[in-house]
Amino acid sequence: MTVSHSRHRRALAIPVGMALATTVAFLPNVSASAAEPVAAPAAAPAADGPPLSYVVNVSSGKGASAQVKKAIAKAGGTIVQAYDQIGVIVVHSANTGFAETIRKAPGVRSAGATRTAPLPAQSTTDVGTPKVLTAEDVADVEAEAGQDPLQPLQWDLPAIKADRAHEKSLGSSKVTVAVIDTGVDDTHPDIAPNFDRQASVNCVTGKPDTSDGAWRPSAAESPHGTHVAGEIAAAKNGVGMTGVAPGVKVSGIKVSTTAGFFYTEAVVCGFVWAAEHGVDVTNNSYYTDPWYFNCKNDPDQKALVEAITRASKYAEKKGAVNVAAAGNENYDLAADEITDPSSPNDSTPGDRVVDPSECYDIPTQLPGIVTVASTGAKGIKSSFSNHGRGVVDIAAPGGDSTRYQTPAPPATSGLILGTLPGGRWGYMAGTSMASPHVAGVAALIKSTHPWAPPAVVKALLYAQADAVPCTDPYDIDGDGKVDAVCEGPKNYNGFYGWGMTDALDAVTR
Repeated sequence: MTVSHSRHRRALAIPVGMALATTVAFLPNVSASAAEPVAAPAAAPAADGPPLSYVVNVSSGKGASAQVKKAIAKAGGTIVQAYDQIGVIVVHSANTGFAETIRKAPGVRSAGATRTAPLPAQSTTDVGTPKVLTAEDVADVEAEAGQDPLQPLQWDLPAIKADRAHEKSLGSSKVTVAVIDTGVDDTHPDIAPNFDRQASVNCVTGKPDTSDGAWRPSAAESPHGTHVAGEIAAAKNGVGMTGVAPGVKVSGIKVSTTAGFFYTEAVVCGFVWAAEHGVDVTNNSYYTDPWYFNCKNDPDQKALVEAITRASKYAEKKGAVNVAAAGNENYDLAADEITDPSSPNDSTPGDRVVDPSECYDIPTQLPGIVTVASTGAKGIKSSFSNHGRGVVDIAAPGGDSTRYQTPAPPATSGLILGTLPGGRWGYMAGTSMASPHVAGVAALIKSTHPWAPPAVVKALLYAQADAVPCTDPYDIDGDGKVDAVCEGPKNYNGFYGWGMTDALDAVTR
């Protein structure tokens, strides 16, 4: 069974049923080359189109030369931000030939438009509304001694043994998980005790905005990032719910526009900011707009993949484990081909058939990133979760339709409880909700092994996962038809990767 497409799959909210979330892809290593002598590109024609945003990747992988910057100006571009650490430049231009012109400039490896809609994107959000807990819902919950008031509703914590892990450790306040997302409401009583303001920022334009509160979502924006932050690190403080790692710090790196788009320049800014501010884990519950899959034979899409690959690798080099959601379309990301009906989602999408080994969903399947599939309350793949042997690394609770996977009492919803802006709590579901569970476990591993580099944290994450065999046949809605095919052995397969993430092992091994 496939979930119908929404223009915004990254922020999956579920009022009554199932959900949507995110995906990403993979790119070969980019090689560095010496800076070349510069010859200016041909003169650019006069500005004759809507203003667009571009990324320009320089050949050296490091800071752009003065000649490259001069070539950008000559081609009709204005530099918004230069990330010299990784050789990526964010540029605005109204010249319709800008990308083609600047690609010919010596010292430029690739360049491409990050969107198909003018600045700002002309669209509205359709992210749906979470199921918010009412005062009566909260009052009806009976917590046991040692539990936060809403913890009995969190079937996902015992599913990964987080409740038992908390008896050993809540995680270290020296560890920070960055939520690269729609923004985080740090005034929420479950988030405020653990919020890392210094590691928080607004990156929406591609240039860091550090003004106070810039990382918060407005009332009109998606609560997605706030929900994710609570899943990771809601404090164990006698208020509301409990996060997977309630003793670690969490920061907000806002990268989505008011309309809900996650563009390349913002994501690059987010990873670089995390790298430069001591973040230990990043959570990425989104895919980068406007293309669900970015094909390397398209010069624009190739440039977007290269820019985000550089940025995510830089974050890992600086010590961050990057965790990302696998996506909510029930795609087999190891298939020979997939029909993508949703790209470009900021203008006029149309059906296209892609080879997922050549066209990448970013950042989820980029090199080094932990790709997370979703499970429901019965411990099997969520109806919507993408899958694929060799693509999915690990699984975690992301919820599912309560009808498909009903939790054991006292939990009543098959969705995932999280924090919502304005001091509220509510349910959402999707691989967007699975990814923060893994990010939280990675933070617990880092707390237990503070000197472990990202490679070791990831190795422990996979080694400690509880193997889950393929669900075969997989008929989640019980209609007698197979809804997805799982391939691989118990200890490494397309539905669950290395298995279900394990919080208890993270604090005891």
